[in-house]
Amino acid sequence: MGDSHYFSASPGGKRRAKSVELRVGDLDMELATDRGVFAADEVDFGTRYLLAEAPRPPQDGPLLDLGCGYGPIAVALSRWAPQAPLWAVDVNPRALELCRANLDRHSSDTSGDATVCHPDEVPPGVRFASVYSNPPIRIGKAALHNVLAQWLGRLADEGRAYLVVNKNLGADSLARWLNQQQWPTTRLSSRRGYRILEVVAKSP
Repeated sequence: MGDSHYFSASPGGKRRAKSVELRVGDLDMELATDRGVFAADEVDFGTRYLLAEAPRPPQDGPLLDLGCGYGPIAVALSRWAPQAPLWAVDVNPRALELCRANLDRHSSDTSGDATVCHPDEVPPGVRFASVYSNPPIRIGKAALHNVLAQWLGRLADEGRAYLVVNKNLGADSLARWLNQQQWPTTRLSSRRGYRILEVVAKSP
């Protein structure tokens, strides 16, 4: 199985557990991974770029890793904002299992609450100070818009989301759409065809 099915709610194929290195800034750690999850063979450039260039998370949270996979973003957020409540969501049960294991392995004794779950399990009243995501572009434009509208609508007042998207997969058109939907969106950085987009919560 390749990455084309990483967004599946029922990943198939024989499991092949392995580990990958996450080396970004002050992060240097091994993460458990497996077949049937996104970037199973190495932490992808987009995720590493997002972690290197996006602003660090606020210390009070709550924080959201949207489409957490095996957890490189979630682990980074837990290290950088150890007291902030953290939510990591994905539809892929194998990814959730790995994300939990990686958070358990790398969280410090001072880390706050971290919840790894299916998106439907996040209580409706939770509002996020920051959302970080390498979103699942390949689910299709309509489905992606629905996912982003759902979660950007849960930003707290003055909350921010940071998305990394490849230009060839529609980063610029996505930024235009977000602005049209009244989520003020700016490009913070661009490298090797990837854009980091900052999305601001809609005005009340």
